[in-house]
Amino acid sequence: SDAICNFVICNDSSFHSQPIIFNPDFFVEKLRHEKPEVFTELVVSNITRLIDLPGAELAQLMGEEDPKLPGTNSTASGFFRSLMSLKRKEKGVVFGSPLTEEGIAQVSQLIEYLHKNLRAEGLFRVPGNSIRQQILKDALNSGTDIDLDSGEFHSNDVATLLKMFLGELPEPLLTHKHFHAHLKIADLTLFDEKGNKTSTPDKERQIEALQLLFLILPAPNRSLLKLLLDLLYQTAKKQDKNKMSAHNLALMFAPHILWPRNVTANDLQENITKLNNGVTFMIKHSQKLFKAPVYIRECARLHYLGSRAHTSKDDLDLLTSPGSKELQPLKSQKRSRLDSCHQEETQQRTEEALKELFRHVHNMPDSAKKKKLIRQFNKHPTTLTPGSDVPTSPAPRRTRSRSFSGLIKRKVLGTPVILERKSRDTTPEPARVSKENVQLLQKCGSPAHMSQAKLKSLEGRKEESSRRMRALLLSKDSSSL
Repeated sequence: SDAICNFVICNDSSFHSQPIIFNPDFFVEKLRHEKPEVFTELVVSNITRLIDLPGAELAQLMGEEDPKLPGTNSTASGFFRSLMSLKRKEKGVVFGSPLTEEGIAQVSQLIEYLHKNLRAEGLFRVPGNSIRQQILKDALNSGTDIDLDSGEFHSNDVATLLKMFLGELPEPLLTHKHFHAHLKIADLTLFDEKGNKTSTPDKERQIEALQLLFLILPAPNRSLLKLLLDLLYQTAKKQDKNKMSAHNLALMFAPHILWPRNVTANDLQENITKLNNGVTFMIKHSQKLFKAPVYIRECARLHYLGSRAHTSKDDLDLLTSPGSKELQPLKSQKRSRLDSCHQEETQQRTEEALKELFRHVHNMPDSAKKKKLIRQFNKHPTTLTPGSDVPTSPAPRRTRSRSFSGLIKRKVLGTPVILERKSRDTTPEPARVSKENVQLLQKCGSPAHMSQAKLKSLEGRKEESSRRMRALLLSKDSSSL
């Protein structure tokens, strides 16, 4: 019974087409059986990451101290408490004895029968016949197989007997040392944007905490709990027939699987609602609670593959061990994506800065400084610009048309629009001025920007007037001589 599984290497070709069943929790179960101390430390370290357990409660969870439970220090001894104690003293093979695999095998007959009869109205709430229940109880204690499908017993008899079995266990199914942890899990709520706690339950953290807590339950308790919660889950799914919702079922079973033994509702006081809601949550999410979290699986797997052990989810997130070869391609891909994104962002910022600079230069009033800056734009080759790989339309082979400023203008203004030139403004284009400069200046219609033709016309007039002035001065100098 201690063996987990055996590795079998088979070369028979007849088995090659058969599906392979792989248990994702294999290494988890292997670690739990072979190294229970290491396994418990791994799980508890992650439980304390989710819930706040003081030193005493943590020691109780680890089994280092006896649990301190509600009602244990009370001197009151009510009728209910003494009656329950007397019932548990009458131990049988199954009922009233500590939970064993033999007892689970007997009780599983009841659970299998109830799975076939979930439509009975008031199931688990309506009591069965006491005489039939006693007959059935004696049969289970004797270890004999029972033919429940014979029609001799009613589903309410079987349901009531199942609750009786759970109630007569020496301790609740979820154990005494886990009691305070379940109270803390029920208090897990979401936080708002400012970091303040809200009243909304944090379901994801609650599921994760219950998954971890169930991992360190004793094996018989965990097996029976899984069978029971699955039965209650299927019962709640048929509540339109049996009138038993998950909350109604939790009210029936919370005293048997979670409440400490020999306590009354008065002993629990304000915690009773919290405990009932906790069992309701377990029933609703039972299909997720018996799977080990992914990081626990990974830690257990790495433990047996020779890599260094990781003790928490945070350590696994920061995994850099060379033994995890399957994570390296993902890291390299992520790094290359980050590098390419960084390069694109840098290129985009550079182009935006060049566009802004170009706008600033052409918004300047006409001056010698503006002309000088434009000439500097024209001197830079296209290969120095970030967007030099942008394809341009075919054009005649001209060096000035592929200038630094030409590319910036195309970035800012898009495809240049060829404007019709008036015959009165048509002048030979100087070699220094590029085609893009002429088109840009023609496109700008603000008063501060003159057309290229007008600009050259004014420059021509200035040169003509200066030439005439020099000639006049020379003529005056010659006459004076």
